[in-house]
Amino acid sequence: MVATALPRIAVAAPASGHGKTTVATGLMAALSARGLDVSGHKVGPDYIDPGYHAMATGRPGRNLDPFLVGDKRIVPLLLHGAAGADVAVIEGVMGLFDGRLGGAGEASTAHVARLTSSPIVLVIDISHASRTHAAVVAGLATFDPSLHIAGVILNKAASTRHADEVRDAMVRTGVPVLGLLPRDACVETPSRHLGLVPAAERAESAATLTRLATFIAEHVDVDLVVEIARRAKTLDGRRWDPAAEIAAPSAARPRVAMAGGRAFTFRYVEAEELLRAAGCDVVDFDPLTDKSLPVATSGLYLGGGFPEVHAAELAGNVELINHLRAAITAGMPTVAECAGLTYLCASLDNMPMIGALGATAAMTKELTLGYRTAVAPADSLLARTGERITGHEFHRTRTTPAAGVTPAWDVSAGPDGFAGPTLHASYLHVQWAGYPLLAQRFANAVHRYAAASDGGRRTSCMPPDELTEPAEDPLRHHGDAETAPGLLDFAVNVYAGPRPDWLNTALRNALDDATAYPDARAARAAIAERHGRPPHEVLPTAGATEAFALVASLRSWRHAVVVHPQFSGPHAALVDAGHIVTTVSCRDDDGFALHPEAVPNDADLVVIGNPTNPTGVLHPAQTILRLLRPGRVVLVDEAFLDAVPGQPESVASQRAEGLLVTRSLTKHWSIPGVRAGYLLGDPTLVADAAKHQLPWSVSTLAIAAMIECTAERGHTEGERRAQQLVNWRTTFEEALTKRGIPFVSGHAPFVLARVGVGVHSALREQGIAVRRADTLIGLDPAWVRIAVRDDQTNQRLLTALDRVRAAQPGLPIAASMV
Repeated sequence: MVATALPRIAVAAPASGHGKTTVATGLMAALSARGLDVSGHKVGPDYIDPGYHAMATGRPGRNLDPFLVGDKRIVPLLLHGAAGADVAVIEGVMGLFDGRLGGAGEASTAHVARLTSSPIVLVIDISHASRTHAAVVAGLATFDPSLHIAGVILNKAASTRHADEVRDAMVRTGVPVLGLLPRDACVETPSRHLGLVPAAERAESAATLTRLATFIAEHVDVDLVVEIARRAKTLDGRRWDPAAEIAAPSAARPRVAMAGGRAFTFRYVEAEELLRAAGCDVVDFDPLTDKSLPVATSGLYLGGGFPEVHAAELAGNVELINHLRAAITAGMPTVAECAGLTYLCASLDNMPMIGALGATAAMTKELTLGYRTAVAPADSLLARTGERITGHEFHRTRTTPAAGVTPAWDVSAGPDGFAGPTLHASYLHVQWAGYPLLAQRFANAVHRYAAASDGGRRTSCMPPDELTEPAEDPLRHHGDAETAPGLLDFAVNVYAGPRPDWLNTALRNALDDATAYPDARAARAAIAERHGRPPHEVLPTAGATEAFALVASLRSWRHAVVVHPQFSGPHAALVDAGHIVTTVSCRDDDGFALHPEAVPNDADLVVIGNPTNPTGVLHPAQTILRLLRPGRVVLVDEAFLDAVPGQPESVASQRAEGLLVTRSLTKHWSIPGVRAGYLLGDPTLVADAAKHQLPWSVSTLAIAAMIECTAERGHTEGERRAQQLVNWRTTFEEALTKRGIPFVSGHAPFVLARVGVGVHSALREQGIAVRRADTLIGLDPAWVRIAVRDDQTNQRLLTALDRVRAAQPGLPIAASMV
């Protein structure tokens, strides 16, 4: 676990209205005025306060909300937002212990302060009492012993005598008074029907912040605040990395236009960062003033804000409205949240809007506000049927949709929004950092739209099925999609040598038995004997793919985790079964090592490959076993372990509650057309999986392959093949080293190499197919996976690679692990 020192404080209060925003923003401005690099953060989903934080610090204002992103992402997001900062100031929400209703304080300031081990500075409005405030502080300081109330700032003192009365009483609490603020209307921020007026709408905001910084510096012991912040404990965890959560589906850089200006000020900065990591260029446009979308726009994001306040101006920009309507109608991928939804309607408060939706919108007196759990009722641009997400609503408008529309989400109050293959519009605000798959799908659609809009232009010498355009679905993109007639195949990991005669004979003989329904009992017994287990701990399957689907449907997983980079099959199976999947990424700067502590404690399913496809990293068995805990299932995909001599670090012989292992015979034995694999482990889980298995799913040929390949002569031949693969890979890696090409030195029948952006396509022009890696979570287009072949065949690839590099002398190849 990485320990990071980050000076920080959390600013809290007994309730709303005590001056948290004034003090927190003022402290940010005062610290910035001293020359410190300050990072501002806001507990909860609010967009407005982070706007002030950004103005005070010169850095993006960011939110920390456990309900929206999960507990485990809070520290990584804090470290990401505060990267390079001297100090972080976290503004709280409502009262210190107030969070989601019915959630026992979930997403409260106390919850975030506890997760981040942040010392707390209380802000108390003392205008309506005196000594009683000391009792309130004493209660707050002792209510939760895990929290540290480090100081208090007294706000809105009526007089010196009143202030002294409160300050004297505070001595009994043991909580030091850090400052005393007199009433000063010049630093208060104006309000609106949804809260504070956004900073972007206030021309005088900069001047107000300057006054506020001076005001705080005069009345608060800022030196002591900094000292408290520097005493904060180091944080254990890795910085959130959008590039580890998402992949660019092509080498192109399509443009996503995000609405901004005074009417659209609400969006999470992490959404932009995820889209950029997914290979998109994000640009702003102002619907109030711009007459058209930015040139070459291929995707549209309409966030939240106050379009009802600017309805007349929006309606008056007829040129842009016409442009947007035409683009959306033509299928440009479009995401709209809350204000964006109303902008897409036919009218807003009787003012004409874009008209892309068969709905009207109007202001009401009722405020809709709160956290929501939502389920996707159908497949759409962002979601798949049954997927569950969390979000929040914050609006006073209502839409009146036409009948028969497909909603974006189902929430407790009923259907919400509109959705289709290219459009997703809803009142729900979703923090994509908590659900990066939504950003991935949007980015995929943007890449596809950009490619289609390019007139279908391709390099003329490339085969007609060249894969420079985005994969239709990265989770379902496999190496066999890379191959084509006339291409030398380094994309598929099937062993390149001939099958043994005895296996061919067994497969041919199995055809004579194909007149009867298959009976897998003999295969189960053979596999069990090979692994030294009783037969009831083994389940033959139609390849590892069926095993993944069986585990995905085994339970209603509350928190499924897939460790990436990883073969996408298990992730896709979980998504298909309706589960939201959390990604835990191994990093190339750490040798793609597994860190069990990075897996959220509440994960009830964890999936990991060993050796992992595509990195080839072989994780120590003891490290994998550290993932086990009561109530958790750990699925280890050992599909390529038979390609490692002696099969070290296997956990297939380990007996532990919650442990499952899947194996595949298709690649090592050159029988991808015969879906042969198996699941073994915890007998209760294996029995449950068997109940979900369709009758006769394992074919007669697959049964014959299982029996023969797990027999003694199969074991001997398998070891010979594994050693031959080691010899081929060693020679190939030596050749890469001589060329200065970074690669991961793994234990698999393939090599993950960082050859540079554009080389995948250039090799296809040379007649070579390698597996693109940008469809795999955590990798970018500079990586490719290369199946190892015999030395003579490998040399053909190396020769082609030399030609590509000679033709592109400026080819970017970053330093990596060798």
